[in-house]
Amino acid sequence: MTEFNREIDDNELDLYPKRDLVIVKGKNAIVWDDRGREYIDCVAGHGVVNVGHCNARVVKAIQNQAEKLISCTGIFDNDSKSKLLKMLVDISPASLNKAFLCNSGTESIEAAIKFARYSTRKTEFICAMRGFHGRTLGSLSATYNPKYRNDFEPLVPGFKFVPFNNFDKIESVVSKNTAGIILEIIQGEGGINLGNHEYFTQIRRMCDEKEILLIIDEVQTGFGRTGKMFACDHFGLQPDILCLAKAIAGGMPMGAVLCSNKITASKGKHGSTFGGNPLACEAALAAITFILDSNLADQSLEKGDYICSRLKEFNLQVIREIRHKGLMIGIELKVKVKPFITRLMKKGILVLPAGATVIRLLPPLTISYEELDKVINELYEVLRPV
Repeated sequence: MTEFNREIDDNELDLYPKRDLVIVKGKNAIVWDDRGREYIDCVAGHGVVNVGHCNARVVKAIQNQAEKLISCTGIFDNDSKSKLLKMLVDISPASLNKAFLCNSGTESIEAAIKFARYSTRKTEFICAMRGFHGRTLGSLSATYNPKYRNDFEPLVPGFKFVPFNNFDKIESVVSKNTAGIILEIIQGEGGINLGNHEYFTQIRRMCDEKEILLIIDEVQTGFGRTGKMFACDHFGLQPDILCLAKAIAGGMPMGAVLCSNKITASKGKHGSTFGGNPLACEAALAAITFILDSNLADQSLEKGDYICSRLKEFNLQVIREIRHKGLMIGIELKVKVKPFITRLMKKGILVLPAGATVIRLLPPLTISYEELDKVINELYEVLRPV
């Protein structure tokens, strides 16, 4: 490690599985370390920088707003917040007409759980095995992986887990006390597992019949990542609650919960000191406008198909399966991925795991085809038989 790295480790709680890399600068799909070496970033903050690192519109919006008003508590309105709320409702599924702004994905799930319990006066939730919804106590209760849960039990009671893409299993555990069903359209942390249309259609119908709220977690899939503005748009799905974060504000910390008329709220039942602050709102307005103006959802669809078709042409024996929607890509191997991720980093490519055997690619949607070709070529070099 460099001296800089050691200094960080000495002063930070040891919560992250650190790589020996200090990133000091980023532009679009490229980041640079403290030694001046460049990397193609297919981590992108776990899918945060859909519009690229230091997007010029986002940077300008932050600079302009920082000179006017940085913070404004929720007891006052501000123009930036009002514009963003309208934009979010305009681009979201038609069922959603109100929003709550917060600071992160896990906060959006926490709020959704509270809103569902308050609106239904019921306390149970159904979630999917391999689902990931965050690490704070409420969202952790909806997260499946025991490695995140075990040390913090007892968690919030009333959460049940069933296999993903299996409607019969969900139906079998519904009770009169079921407040909501919390699902990802595509399980990111769980391995890039794609939900199917019929599954979500059946769930939507059952929720309507039994007065259950359908809560969709698009913290990672939102804002063009999968080839649509939101992954639920692939199915025409109308959630009762939609949880958003990551790419919403071009890299600034922000989350949002979009709600239908089924959600009731009253003063003081929830809130956030920094939620909807003008600085983050202006960054979000700039980022979302850039996504729309640049047709980044369409670009994501085309680029995702390109990289996956190229990789499949290699017919590499170590690959078990490639799963993707847009630029949310999972390359499942027949072996563990950690050594390959390390080798890719040495070759200037940053990627993520999604479980022990899946390489996850979440590059900025603005990544160039030249950069994609380099990623593809280095993946081939790392994964091909020696």
